[in-house]
Amino acid sequence: MDKKVAFYTLGCKLNYSESSAIGRLFTQAGYQTVAFTETPDIFVINTCSVTENADKKCKKIVKEALKISPEGYVVIVGCYAQLKPAEIAEIPGVDMVLGAAEKFQIVEHITDLTKQPKTLIYNQPVSEAKEFVTSYSFGDRTRTFLKVQDGCDYSCTFCTIPLARGNSRSDNIESVLKQAADIAASGVREIVLTGVNLGDFGLQNGERVNKFIDLVKALDEVEGIDRIRISSIEPNLLTDEIIEFVATSKRFVPHFHIPLQSGSDKILSLMRRRYKRALYADRVAKIKQLMPDCCIGVDVIVGFPGETREDFIDTYNFLNGLDISYLHVFTYSERENTLAAEMSGSVPGSTRAERSKMLHILSDKKRRSFYESQLGQTGQVLFEGDIKEGYMHGFTRNYVKVKAKYDPVLVNELRTVTLTAIAPDGDVEITEGEEILVH
Repeated sequence: MDKKVAFYTLGCKLNYSESSAIGRLFTQAGYQTVAFTETPDIFVINTCSVTENADKKCKKIVKEALKISPEGYVVIVGCYAQLKPAEIAEIPGVDMVLGAAEKFQIVEHITDLTKQPKTLIYNQPVSEAKEFVTSYSFGDRTRTFLKVQDGCDYSCTFCTIPLARGNSRSDNIESVLKQAADIAASGVREIVLTGVNLGDFGLQNGERVNKFIDLVKALDEVEGIDRIRISSIEPNLLTDEIIEFVATSKRFVPHFHIPLQSGSDKILSLMRRRYKRALYADRVAKIKQLMPDCCIGVDVIVGFPGETREDFIDTYNFLNGLDISYLHVFTYSERENTLAAEMSGSVPGSTRAERSKMLHILSDKKRRSFYESQLGQTGQVLFEGDIKEGYMHGFTRNYVKVKAKYDPVLVNELRTVTLTAIAPDGDVEITEGEEILVH
């Protein structure tokens, strides 16, 4: 009987694409992929280390895995595994830890599933993670996360990602187009482009071979994919050329997620971000000028060292005045081996929590305002296979979440709908119109 392997993925979309790629390696080696609860022989836990909470989650998942399968072989990969392999090795039940350069050789490393007294660690310096490994998520018929870039050459003072993933490196355009064609052939309708610093696409072996706009233009010609979404792009790398192309694109949708992190130039400088807030405001204005209905999401960090009440209010007012659609709010947490962790002016935890709550409320207001601006409009919705209390969900091209009574015929289908009202749960209710014919 085939050995069984199960995956649990924490963190970003990039991790999900890589878990799927690792899963395909196991399949090729004759393993059977099963759900986490189906007593697998091997558990692979793909970790994140962006927040302190992600580290704690890893420990909890290991504990749960061993409840399900006490003799299960537990392998930890991902950013936490690269940054703190010795710490992970101390977690009871962990059998193997693989760093950034080793995780895609996981099948070769697992030669014996006998649990040993000491955890095996394969973890080279992150500088050895030089190769780009193509990955895309698999299993969701509606959308796929396609990794096109990895690593980061930036040095933001709060971030451990360069320490966990290494220098910026990219796939080549020909390879990306092949992956996109394979994804299209599988019946998936939407691709989400992912990377650590997506806008920096084009670096290979430390040399710039292409620019992100080159990839965007090439992907726009791929047949069989209805939508392509850009997951996140730094404001200083989001050029006029990219915005202008997306505005008239066949496949790229009017939705940008643009990290801000702070609306205070003082804090941006302490963070070593590569822009000031005036540039960010300019990017939002440019997008809205060309795509008035475009959805714009924003990452923001509260409680960074040195953030005074005045700095936070400055950020709040800046965000409140921007024509944006929602926020992803992160409460700053100290990370080892970062410059920010050594900075003075630590913000009390209670103050961080209070500021986070204020921005979450602002995000709810921004999302509702954006949804209200879309009511009465007609748009395309790509429906997903989820069922919740008799309803299914889908998203418009500009990322309005809609709900409709469940109909299995609608799964992974595009429909023309009229956005009619906002439901009590915050989703948008619809009136279905004519079906869109998709070639």
